[in-house]
Amino acid sequence: MIHYKRYTTDLGEVDIAAGKDGVIALQFHHKTRPLPLAADWQPGATALTDRAAQQLREYLAAKRRHFHLPLAPRGTVFQRRVWEALLAIPYGETRSYTQQAQQLGQPRAIRAVARANGANPVAVVIPCHRVIGANGTLTGYAGGLPLKAHLLTLEGAEFAAPCP
Repeated sequence: MIHYKRYTTDLGEVDIAAGKDGVIALQFHHKTRPLPLAADWQPGATALTDRAAQQLREYLAAKRRHFHLPLAPRGTVFQRRVWEALLAIPYGETRSYTQQAQQLGQPRAIRAVARANGANPVAVVIPCHRVIGANGTLTGYAGGLPLKAHLLTLEGAEFAAPCP
């Protein structure tokens, strides 16, 4: 059974879903696709969804740099490899899609890596916001570029401002 709940944060509402193996989704409600509700999903908080919400609030208040949550995002084998690589990007640092593809041993898979990042169901905790363009500029983010810039600024990461 998957349980999900909407929580309020300093950046708006987030939907968090978790099952027995870990957090399945953490999505900004107003910016991203809806949760993939299915017959085995039911509304209601659990200790894990509450803990994820609390850790997210601490991160947004600059009181947390690392999340300590079991994760169970659903995706293809390739997507899960990409998301695992995202977890290796340290707080306050960025990588390009090219660097991420090279790290995965698939240097020509830049677009596939970008698509997998865009499909990341566990925003912030799996830090796809730390991936930027090769020239240092912000590129797509499911939560919107202003949110991506906010998260990177919160972490003290360097990036080039997007052109107006």
